[in-house]
Amino acid sequence: MRRLIIASMRKSAGKTSVIVGLGKAMQKKIGYLKPFGDRLLYRKKRLWDYDSALVTRIFGLDESPEDMSLGFDHSKLRFMYDDAGTQEKLQEMLAGTASGKEVMLIEGGKEISYGISVHLDPLTLARHMDATLVLVVSGDEGTILDEATFIKQHIRTEDVGFAGVIVNQIHDLEDFRNNYQKAIEELGIPVLGVLPFQDQLTHLSLAFLAECLFAKVIAGEAGLQRVVKDIFVGAMSTDAALRNPFFTKSNKLLITSGDRSDMILAALEGDTSGIVLTNNILPPANIISRAAERNVPLLLIAADTYEAAKQVDNTERLLTSEDEEKIALLGKMIGEHIDVRALLEG
Repeated sequence: MRRLIIASMRKSAGKTSVIVGLGKAMQKKIGYLKPFGDRLLYRKKRLWDYDSALVTRIFGLDESPEDMSLGFDHSKLRFMYDDAGTQEKLQEMLAGTASGKEVMLIEGGKEISYGISVHLDPLTLARHMDATLVLVVSGDEGTILDEATFIKQHIRTEDVGFAGVIVNQIHDLEDFRNNYQKAIEELGIPVLGVLPFQDQLTHLSLAFLAECLFAKVIAGEAGLQRVVKDIFVGAMSTDAALRNPFFTKSNKLLITSGDRSDMILAALEGDTSGIVLTNNILPPANIISRAAERNVPLLLIAADTYEAAKQVDNTERLLTSEDEEKIALLGKMIGEHIDVRALLEG
């Protein structure tokens, strides 16, 4: 059985998206582990990792997400396991999840050094689990070259089976291949593939946003799967908003106080995906009825408009199991831009 550690140099490089895309493109029965969880969820009095739950739902895995992570907290892991104990527990986890699987995809923590003090960093995992390491790098071209050079000069990839790097979120594929990929390969680092930036993958759904904001949906529940492409903060007069070209953009999210009836009505007459109502103020009943008719979700939160805008801006664009179009796109991208067969065969 092929075992792949998918890790990254830094946070939000796209590891989980790459794993989902690989799982779809491989057309194999996959297993999944994330030994050191870093996106903690508390559900039904149980703790598990967000990414573990996501992969479980997407691929219909039989294992429970809570059994896919050894732990979530450095101090508890240091107290519970030494190096030998960690190795023994990892082998137990593999034995419990690998049965009947053709490929085991193992996700590293949020960055390359994360978990090293508790023997759960990606390089240690690769050694202990007899797995091949794949590193995802992303960012601008300079950042990617910096990361590739750092890998060459400071990471002992010769101690593990190192397949190479997957370059993610590149805006100009041809320019990167012509001017930067060769420089990485000249360092002796294999480039397994270069994935294009896809704006669609950065869009939030209203359902995901409502959950992140702990919002009360007071109308338009049927439109919760709509996506948000642009955000407009309605803190000015309605006349000023109507003159602003951003207010006419499609699939926008309006953030405004619940007592701004004129602003809310104007948004409902345009191409608006959803509206965040701030200050815990309910709009009049006719506005709620209008939003329900148009299936435009109204999300009620207690924060003021400025704080709400900050919360939305800081919301991490995570994949959800309901994002069927995104999941299909990831599989298509991986299939087109990465030699999956070579990765499987080593």
